[in-house]
Amino acid sequence: MKTIVDKTDSELKSDVLAELKYEPTVKITDIGVLVKDGTVTLNGFATSYGEKWNAVTATKRVAGVRAIADDIVIKTPHSLLRTDGDIAGAAINQIGWFTTIAKGAVKPLVSDGWLTLEGEVDEGYQKRSAESYVQNMAGVKGVTNLITVKKTKLSTSNLQSSIECAFERSALLDAEKIQVEIDGSDVTLRGKVRNHAERDEAARVAWAAAGVWSVDNQIEVTGYWGAED
Repeated sequence: MKTIVDKTDSELKSDVLAELKYEPTVKITDIGVLVKDGTVTLNGFATSYGEKWNAVTATKRVAGVRAIADDIVIKTPHSLLRTDGDIAGAAINQIGWFTTIAKGAVKPLVSDGWLTLEGEVDEGYQKRSAESYVQNMAGVKGVTNLITVKKTKLSTSNLQSSIECAFERSALLDAEKIQVEIDGSDVTLRGKVRNHAERDEAARVAWAAAGVWSVDNQIEVTGYWGAED
């Protein structure tokens, strides 16, 4: 039998607040939570883009969350303020420390604290990794990832099989609930998962496959637990 996470808005709000309090990188006293019909709105402010990102990620982990509206405003303390030049230089160094990305492959552009990543990398996972390397840097207000992936020809059947096998190995995903569609090296994911954390994990697994240029994540979050009839 399948069961759905049946929580009142009040119960869901309590769970989200508890998860935010449990997350050590988030200052819960600065963030407000509103819930209506399973949709969670986060408001208030964070001291960095990383804290804002972590608050949203923590909310995704809560069972019963159907959708999230992120209205958190970043208010950077004076001690963490950086010039655009400082942020750009730090981003180059931060990405350069990781040997999976070729030196000079990613070019950071900064305007009023907003960091844009451009350039070209060999694999899709490197594009995602570059963003994760810089999102917690001091002074960063947001990140736009415009990095492209080199177009390497791969067998469509091999790529699909590679991703599907990775889903089957995952302890976090039910591979039978996710469909993989391949168009060249572009991946589309469809199906249903229980929460946003699983939806994000499916995208991460797909991006990790060699030869992937893009991932269109159309997986639906249903809130269901257990096997469907």
